[in-house]
Amino acid sequence: MSVISIKKNYLNKIKLIKKYNKYYYDKSSPIISDEKYDQLKREIIDIEKKYPNLKNKESPLLNVGFKPSKNFKKIKHKVPMLSLSNAFDEEDLKNFEKKIFSFLSLKRNTEIEYSTEPKIDGISASLTYKKGIFVTGLSRGDGIEGEDITENLKTIRDIPKKINSKDFPAEIDIRGEVFISKSDFKRINEKFANPRNAASGSLRQKNPEETKKIPLRFIAYTFGNIANNNIKTQSDFLSSLKNWGFKTSQYNKTIKGTKNLEIHHKKFEKKRYNLDYDIDGLVYKVNKLDLQNRLGFVANAPRWAVAHKFSANSSTSKILNIDIQVGRTGALTPVAKIEPVNIGGVVVSNATLHNEDEIGRKDIRIGDTVKVERAGDVIPYVVSVDKTKRVTNSEKYIFPKKCPSCGSKTVKDFNELTKKYDAVRRCSNENFKCEKIAMECLKHFASKEALNIDGFGKKIVEKFWELKLIKLPQDIFSLDYKKIEQLDGWGKLSVLNLKHAIEKSKKISLDKFIYALGIRHIGQENAKLIAQHLKNIENFYKLSKSNDKENLSNIDGIGVTQVESIKTFFSNKINLNILEKLKNKMEISDAISLKKDGILKNKTFMFTGKLNEISRAEAKSLVEQNSGKIISNVNNKLNYLVVGDKPTKSKIKKAKELNVKILKQSEWIKMLNKTS
Repeated sequence: MSVISIKKNYLNKIKLIKKYNKYYYDKSSPIISDEKYDQLKREIIDIEKKYPNLKNKESPLLNVGFKPSKNFKKIKHKVPMLSLSNAFDEEDLKNFEKKIFSFLSLKRNTEIEYSTEPKIDGISASLTYKKGIFVTGLSRGDGIEGEDITENLKTIRDIPKKINSKDFPAEIDIRGEVFISKSDFKRINEKFANPRNAASGSLRQKNPEETKKIPLRFIAYTFGNIANNNIKTQSDFLSSLKNWGFKTSQYNKTIKGTKNLEIHHKKFEKKRYNLDYDIDGLVYKVNKLDLQNRLGFVANAPRWAVAHKFSANSSTSKILNIDIQVGRTGALTPVAKIEPVNIGGVVVSNATLHNEDEIGRKDIRIGDTVKVERAGDVIPYVVSVDKTKRVTNSEKYIFPKKCPSCGSKTVKDFNELTKKYDAVRRCSNENFKCEKIAMECLKHFASKEALNIDGFGKKIVEKFWELKLIKLPQDIFSLDYKKIEQLDGWGKLSVLNLKHAIEKSKKISLDKFIYALGIRHIGQENAKLIAQHLKNIENFYKLSKSNDKENLSNIDGIGVTQVESIKTFFSNKINLNILEKLKNKMEISDAISLKKDGILKNKTFMFTGKLNEISRAEAKSLVEQNSGKIISNVNNKLNYLVVGDKPTKSKIKKAKELNVKILKQSEWIKMLNKTS
């Protein structure tokens, strides 16, 4: 086939996939099967690999999933809509409860009561009511802000437009799940791939009249922002929801202890397929709301709730090859390229092998017939090998001891806590000296969750890297736009749009800036915690030159692992140079304090000794929730030393020498209550 013919064939395929995307994403009405769509996508990618110069801006590699709709304005949630941590087995469940016991400092014979409910596979929504009137409806979005889909939500019969109950709060956010039943879906399944797509597509319609045509349902299960909350338990709130006219699950139940939760889970899993809607597990919430408040949140999930997932869907396939992917932190991740197989309605062609140890333990080889599982949104993974189907000349897979990107030696870190080597093998090259690590860092820096540079996606980063237009993050702000304008697929307008997006990205919040740096173990939520603690960018820069990094461990949610990662980051000269350059090119806003005028404002605390009926973690959390600060050493900056049972005598002695106020635990609690 001639080059002209290949190009023509390629562009025709691009045109087709663009058409299919329009029907799938914009209209939520796919016109081909998932299998045929994936096959077309693979054909396009194969052509691009052989002929990279043909790559078009409409390539599926440059357009992952679909962009958030611009048809709806974004509104910030008054209380974030966070996700839930997952439990997949009995051990996970026990660990979940163990953490609760530890945080609350509960006695072993205590039995925690949980409110349980089915985890419906739908679309989360938050409904704001003021004086009983439904005024605003938002999607989950990114958890911080959601899309305003009020008019579409108003078409759902299950959502009351006005509530006259005397006990209904003056203002409240009712949260729940929008879904479509299996029986209703059967009547309209010619338009949608599955029930969840039907719900999602309907809520994203421009015209509410189109949404109205779809028999959407709504089940309420919790609240966000609420005025004058006198409700004591989750189960009481569910009863109130029912009295107010909201639909709730008929399978809501209160259960004590993880043993009984496990029994309930096994029974419910057997009847999940008999339900008229899709569920992928059960949700457990600590029933008492005062305990929920005490437990609070860690990272992006509450400490007081967990999603207990059902068993995974699985199938068998054949490993065609094993690729090694190099991540942003240098981690080498093996990925099995498998013969495409349908698992739970999704065509899977890649499955993670996790790490070198996992390959060795399971003795996974190229050509093996394997069992592949997919649980919910979890990445498909290889469970086991059917060795009865292995060919006789099969060879063991040898994990690369050199980085496939830069050729540097690969290493395994020694964990001082476990006294074992990590399972993950990493490239030993410094950040930005390994091409793959550098590119992944740059992709992360420009990503939606970080700088959010529109039109500066992963493939653009790779292209600009190849052309030596960028090497380090600061290079993004000094691009040669004249050179870019000459590139295939670029013009004055597209270059102007890119320039505008980059200029816009220079203004960024402190937490997003910290996250954008790609520090290992510092995700979005940890970055927010650190930003809240440091307040401004100057303090972050000072941190790079000081020896006070250990103080970060006083932040509730930041542990030894995160502190060590920050130390490692600041010990790298390249990183310090990047920080210095970015300082002069960006405008980084101060962290917005969640509670500026709390009852412990401008007061510093330190705890010593064992506290009664409260853990050290919860005590620190209470101080920070009320605008106080925790410091790790007895010094002139310390206002109060709170002593429990068997305190450290040297700390008390030093506190007396510095005239630091020494409080008993009871006195500290009185301080909280007195000023509240």
